[in-house]
This record gives sequence, C-alpha cells and structure tokens, in this order.
Amino acid sequence: MTDLSIRTKYLLPLACVLFLDACADEGTSADYVFRAGAAAVDITPLKFPVIVNGYFNERQAERAHDRLMSRALVLDDGNTRLAIVVVDSLMMRRELLDIAKQMAHEATGIATDRMLISATHTHSAPSAMGCLGSRVDPDYQQFLPGQIAKSIHQAADNVAPAKVGWAVVQDYDHNHCRRWIYRPDRIATDPFGDRSVRAHMLPGHQSQNHVGPSGPADPDLSLLSVKSIDGRPLAVLANYAMHFYGSSAVSGDFCGRFGDRLAELIGVESGDVPFVGIMSQGTSGDSMWMDFSKPTPSRDLDKYTLEVARVAHEAYKTIKYQEWVSLAMAETTLKLRRRVPGEERLAWARSMLADLDDQTPPSRPEIYAGEQIHLHDEPEVELKLQAVRIGELGITAIPNEVYGITGLKLKAQSPLQPTFNMELANGAQGYIPPPEQHALGGYTTWPARTAGLEVEAEPRIVATLLDLLEEVAGKPRRKAERPPSDYAKAVLASQPVAYWRLSEMSGSRAIDIAGKHEGAYEKGVAFYLPGFVDPNQHAAPANRAAHFAGGRMKAAVVDLGETYSVELWFWNGLPEDARLVTGYFFSRGAPGVEDAAGDHLGIGGTHLYSAHAGKLIFFNGNEKAVVLAGRTKIRPKSWNHVAFIRDGQKVAVHLNGSRTPEIAGEAEVSRPNTGELVFLGGRNDGFAPFEGKLAEVAIYDRAVSPEEIASHFETS
Repeated sequence: MTDLSIRTKYLLPLACVLFLDACADEGTSADYVFRAGAAAVDITPLKFPVIVNGYFNERQAERAHDRLMSRALVLDDGNTRLAIVVVDSLMMRRELLDIAKQMAHEATGIATDRMLISATHTHSAPSAMGCLGSRVDPDYQQFLPGQIAKSIHQAADNVAPAKVGWAVVQDYDHNHCRRWIYRPDRIATDPFGDRSVRAHMLPGHQSQNHVGPSGPADPDLSLLSVKSIDGRPLAVLANYAMHFYGSSAVSGDFCGRFGDRLAELIGVESGDVPFVGIMSQGTSGDSMWMDFSKPTPSRDLDKYTLEVARVAHEAYKTIKYQEWVSLAMAETTLKLRRRVPGEERLAWARSMLADLDDQTPPSRPEIYAGEQIHLHDEPEVELKLQAVRIGELGITAIPNEVYGITGLKLKAQSPLQPTFNMELANGAQGYIPPPEQHALGGYTTWPARTAGLEVEAEPRIVATLLDLLEEVAGKPRRKAERPPSDYAKAVLASQPVAYWRLSEMSGSRAIDIAGKHEGAYEKGVAFYLPGFVDPNQHAAPANRAAHFAGGRMKAAVVDLGETYSVELWFWNGLPEDARLVTGYFFSRGAPGVEDAAGDHLGIGGTHLYSAHAGKLIFFNGNEKAVVLAGRTKIRPKSWNHVAFIRDGQKVAVHLNGSRTPEIAGEAEVSRPNTGELVFLGGRNDGFAPFEGKLAEVAIYDRAVSPEEIASHFETS
C-alpha cells in the first residue's frame, strides 16, 4: 500500500455491496432507491475587465462571448450521497475549492470529502489562480466559491428517483499528442538559458524541426448518463482528454459548449428541471485537437464541438440503464516535494526580478524567475486524490495536468471497468510528466507552480489512485498486459530466444516475453507510442512502440553464436540528409568500444557512401569496415518490417516480408567473444543513435527462413 498521510473511507462492506447489486438486478431492492439531481449555475464574472490566465503572459477581457457555468451532479444510492462538479475555469486552488465545499456542505449536508470539483481547463476564463505571468483576479476569486456551492445546492434540491448507465467509445479523430520530440540537431533552449528542450508542446503542422509525438493520447470518450424513472434525460457527465480548443475570452471553450450540442442531438425536451450536459477534462496534459502530422486545418470551434457531440451521441444510444447501483468514494492526501531551485538559480531569479517592482513579468526568463521564488517559498505541497465507484464504473480525480499515458496506465490497471480520469480536480498542482519525460525537457517539465513536482510524482500519484480504486471496488487492481496480436503469436510460434515487444508504459525494464533476457532502457526513450496500424481497426494501434530519442535499450543475450537472426519493426523520423548516418537501430557488440566491432543495422546518411542515403545499411565495425547497403529508399516516418540474418560470414536483410533479400553479401564476424550486448535504438559505441520508433523485436539462435519472414509479415 502507498504511504498515505490521511485516508478517509466511505464504503459499504463488500459483501453488502454485492448483495444489494444482486438484489437490484432482480428488482427486489425495496429498501434502496437510486436518486440523482443536476444543476448548472452561471459563473460568468459580474465585473469587467477581468484578468485572464492560461498563457505565459497575463491578458484582460472586456466581455463574455458565452456564459461560464458550474455544472453539478448529485448521486444518492440510499446510503451514500456524493457530488461531482465541473467548472468552466482554467484551474482552481485547493483552498478556493475547500471554501466552496464547506459552503455546499452547510447548505446540503453532503460531506466535503464526498465532493469532487474539477476544472474544464478553458484558457479563456477569469483567473481564479495566479500562474506563470498572470495574477489572480481578486474580485472573481471572491465570487467563484459561492457560485460553485450554489450549483451543488441546486443539484441536491433536484434529486429525484433515477436510473443510471454508462458507455465508452474510442474517438481517435479529435485528440492527438501535442508534445513532439525535436530532431537532435534542432534542440531548443529553455528559459534558464540551457539547451535542454528535446520535446515541446505545439510543434507546428508538419514541422521539419521535429521527429514525432512523445507519447500517446487517451482516445476514450466516456459517458455517465442519468435519466428519470420515466426515461427523461436528466444529465450526462462526459469525459475526454482534449486540452482546450481556443476561443476569445471570456468563454467556456469546447467543454462549455459540448452539453448544449449533446442535448440538441438527444432531443431533450424542456421541463421543470433542465437537462445538464457536462464535459469534464480527461488526462490531456500532452494532447490537443490538432494532428500536427497533417497540414494546418481551418479553425471552427462550433464544428469541432458538434463532431465530438455526435460521437458521444452514438455512444449514448447504446447505454443500458440500471434502476439501482451502489456508490462508494474514497479520498486521501499525498505530500510531494517540489523541484526547488539551487542557490545559483535562486540568485539568478532574484537578479532577474530586481527591477520589476510590481509589474507583471514581460518575458519567459522573468516569468520563470518569479516561479523559482514561489517554489523556494513552498518546497512541499499536499495533493488531494479521490476515487469514485458508481456500480462498476470507476472515476479518479487528480489535481494535476496529466499526460495521456498516465490515464491509460490507470485504466489498464483499474479493478473497475470502465474507469475514467478527471484532471485538475480538487486543486491544481501543475503538470506531472512521467519520469522518462523529464529527460526530454520542454515546457511541461520546466520547474514552476504549473510543473514543479518531484520527478517521481507521477508514479506515486498513480500508485495512490490505484490504492483508492481498490478500496472503492473491494477487489485488487488488474495487471496491465497487452494480449498478443496475431503477429506476436506468429513470432512466438517460431520460438525466438528473446522477444521484446517494447510496449511498456513505465519503468526502465524491457520485458522479454519469450525468455529471460530482460532489457534495460537508458534515458532518452519515450513509451507506449502507437505502433503500426491494423487496417481492420479504425486508426487503432495494433501494437505499441518505444520512441528512441537519444537513449537505447540494451540486453545480454548470451551464447547467441555466429548464426542468428533479428526481426523487428522500425519507424525512422529523420530525413536522409540530416547527418552522416541517419541512425542505427540494431547493434550487437561490446559496449563503448572505440572501433565499434560488431554487427550494426541502420539507415544510411550523407557519409562517404552517400549513395546509401535513406537505404538500409549493414556495418561490421571500423576495423573490418564492411558496408553492405540495400536498394530501396526508406520513406521517413513510415513503418517497415526488417529481418537481419547472419549465418557465419553470410549476411542477409529482408525488407517488408520480401522473400528476396534487400541486402545479401559476406561480412567477417568482428565482435569480441565476451562482454557483448544487444542494443536497440543505437550502436554499441553510441554513434548515430536512432531517432524514431521500434517495436516487436525478436532474436533467434538460428537463420530464419525467407518463408518464415514473409509469413510473419503477412499476419501483420
């Protein structure tokens, strides 16, 4: 169990929960009635101009383009009553939300620790919290808590017998990873003057400076729906991981408009209690609506909102409702350290701010100088984390901007199916990149109130939330495993001595599913990227891949001998003229040897053998210096299958399942007899590391036949 400083539980005993659920299924649960109520309260500022946050520099707005709302849903199973609230705001401090909860408690009797309040993360709302170069708007900060409390109060007043159901649909078309990895020759400078930015948000469409996304987006569009007993829609709580669309301040942006569009599609009729459509923010810290791999699209917020609402409506029509389910909620706090500045950076920060007086900081260096003072003054923070169970539906609440991969980790391991995650809930403690993303730098890792937690914050938060999910579910978490695809089954049937799928979500270990040759990732590798696409699935990755951005995976495969084969998928992100060798993706040899003795497979570049640029190359080290090259230009940013076979001095390479070798020749064995390793994503001496993705790497202790290679490729 995670070390927790405070833990509160509101759980029915598991046996009782199961009994009541069973009774409800049979329609005999006379002692319990499921009830629900919803309300939306206007939180548009009463006074203008207002300070608006959400960007590096402070802005002001003179009017409202649409109404901001606090939307609340109260659920009651006859034993437990809880409230879920979504507020049209960028983010809100825990202190402000605790005030709102206490006010709502006094009005409704709902316990404050059974209230979940989150922000939609619109970047067009009044500043309820100071961050980066923006101050808090003092009038709005005073106004907001009472309006949030009012929405809970009104929802509680609207509680009536209801039935509940949920659905999840995968929508790959409307969110994409917005954090992209730079080319190694285009690394950018951070606000502290260091050339450390290997990955950054908003790269621009079809950028020539970037390789590709640094992580996956969470495609799940989840819906929780409540209806009256006679079937009238009362509310829908949706959840989707899309950071924000962009709209003129003041505005609720996409999340603020979604509910009205969904209501129109459902065909909600007017009644005494209006329907409340709610879109909550999922794990979208690194996702956006734009697909940066494609040309710049036209901007149309209303069109985008309607498209997502249509996807939601199709899922809504599939929901099956239950007249009673049990509820449970658990809450805890977790203390975390911040990455505080050292003495040198603190001195730099103070010197940068010396002449600013009370002015807002004009540029990023001054903005981040001010943030260092905030971190120094508050080196430790306390996060409030929650889990909710509604029947067999799970919800987590996280006071951070969370990467898509973090949401996928929680969903893969949650004991409740389905589960969705609401970020910026019960406070706002900034971005929480997974540890491996810190090595890539960029805005979401720069230490500030908006991204200042310790490097290991993300795994600690995930572990704590899984503990809470276990508590509300009354059963253990699941093991995160991807079932083998048809391709993986075919490879395993050929009995490789090692098989790394490279589909890990976290950690430094590369799992060998065929044997005992566990690998180790170096820094500079991103996890769980989409792999090659199965044409039978709409945009869904058939497998996952690791993205190599300066790091490698290394493993010891002993007694491999001079006859062996390697089979893998690769995706190269560099153009052929980027450097001397575009990149080596497989290497076998001793680590760090100067003459690079060994077997190395990669893609040629602008070196002496410029005729090899963009083609597969085999190299056996500087001493033997045999270079064998393929015939086919490898299109950058495309998935390709390759098989390398060494049979004594004979070398063959097959591309994309062809029975005819792409490379065929002879090359003397040059590697040492001892101390050798297998390297993926780079050469054994570190020269020309691969910039791109690898997946499904299998090693055989024999020469694989062209027929086997073709058969494996065809199953993909």
